[in-house]
Amino acid sequence: MPANRFSAFTHGTNAPALGAVAVTPNDNVDLAEAIRAVTVNVSGTLSFIGLDGVIYTTAALPVGTYAVSTARIRATGTTASAITGWV
Repeated sequence: MPANRFSAFTHGTNAPALGAVAVTPNDNVDLAEAIRAVTVNVSGTLSFIGLDGVIYTTAALPVGTYAVSTARIRATGTTASAITGWV
């Protein structure tokens, strides 16, 4: 692995992602770790439980990347697919 000159810096919420995970929407199981953003590769709605415990459902989203802090993307209410979560 190459040297990381930023390793001593604080990693804020606006910093680049540290990794990515494929997201399979599920009503009952949290992701392995909370994500800071999602990329929707097939447009549709997104339903998630915010880190505040509230359920949110978006209007139809076009393909793109969105700032979403969550530990669970719900199957119920989610029609978007091919979702990538950014940590």
